[in-house]
Amino acid sequence: MCRRRTAVIGLPLVALLAANPLQAAKVSETSVKSAVDQSVLPLMQEQGIKGMAVGVTVDGERYLYSYGLAAAEGAVPVTAETLFEIGSLSKTFTATLAAYAQESGHLALTDRVTQHLPDFRGSAFDNISLLQLGTYSAGGLPLQFPDGVNNEPEMYRFYRQWQPSYAAGSHRQYSNPSIGLLGYIAARSMGKPFETLMQKQLFPALGLAHSYLQVPAAKMPDYAQGYMANGQPVRVSKGMLDAEAYGVKTTAGDVLRFIQLNMSAEALEKPYQRAIATTQQPYYKVAGMYQGLGWELYRYPTTLETLLQGNSSSMALEPHPVEPVAAGEPSGSEWLVNKTGSTNGFGAYAVFIPSKRVGVVLLANKNYPNALRVKAALQIIDTLKP
Repeated sequence: MCRRRTAVIGLPLVALLAANPLQAAKVSETSVKSAVDQSVLPLMQEQGIKGMAVGVTVDGERYLYSYGLAAAEGAVPVTAETLFEIGSLSKTFTATLAAYAQESGHLALTDRVTQHLPDFRGSAFDNISLLQLGTYSAGGLPLQFPDGVNNEPEMYRFYRQWQPSYAAGSHRQYSNPSIGLLGYIAARSMGKPFETLMQKQLFPALGLAHSYLQVPAAKMPDYAQGYMANGQPVRVSKGMLDAEAYGVKTTAGDVLRFIQLNMSAEALEKPYQRAIATTQQPYYKVAGMYQGLGWELYRYPTTLETLLQGNSSSMALEPHPVEPVAAGEPSGSEWLVNKTGSTNGFGAYAVFIPSKRVGVVLLANKNYPNALRVKAALQIIDTLKP
């Protein structure tokens, strides 16, 4: 399958879809299962992935598949109830909460940080907006907090002393402390702890009954064991703003529902509909990737090469100058929307194409390369979607 992909790497995805023999027919469950098997089983074998859960949506239909082991010890199988760490895919939920805070009048994404955190006045954050926090364009905040930032006073000291490397809004530097601070401010503006707002408000409003920041004791048997590259078991450790940046544990079914709502949110209350639309607004461009709020977008049709570049280590680890996008531009575009997420022992990927009414969720209890996640998901889409 990878050889076929390599041979057509420069072709638009729509061209690949056009050659699909299933194009004229309604997709059957058998076809979906076959497509997922052909993509996922070789991937698990090649990468030594012990367990995966896969969700596929096509034209509003839902398909969920479980593979392998949630935990090697005891040979615990992956099921529809298995909880996976989704790492930075959590940022899309944080972004949705922040956008909802805007819709409910608690903040505006154009607000300056110091309007909500007066203790930061006199620092670089006088000139940084909440939107710039949420789109990693505050001026070069690091990927992670430095060692020694373990509590709120130390966190405040870090932010007050931080000096930007770039003018706000000029460069993208992917950063947990950046979008994490947006989530922190959103929760403060709403007057409740972040975890409470997620567990008691956002997740229920979206119909996500199996999503957690702290896994309840009764659900711990469903919590998959993560595995490092050397096979050692591992789970995510606590850190500053971990809940806001990478803390969600959830099922493939819940993530699948979330991307379905991101394609069609009419069942939700109006403020949540508008919040979801806000997360999918393109705010600036880096090469072929348009940065949304949490989500990352590509004009559709796109190429595999463009998607691999947008999900590369370079995009996550290095600063990139940005091209601003005016409100409402580019008009008339179709989009492919995606986000990866990783912890030391887990790897996640969600991708959807609203105009095609198709999406794929891949959750694994091993952190494996982003490029392989992108290829596997797009192989499923190419096989299935008319």
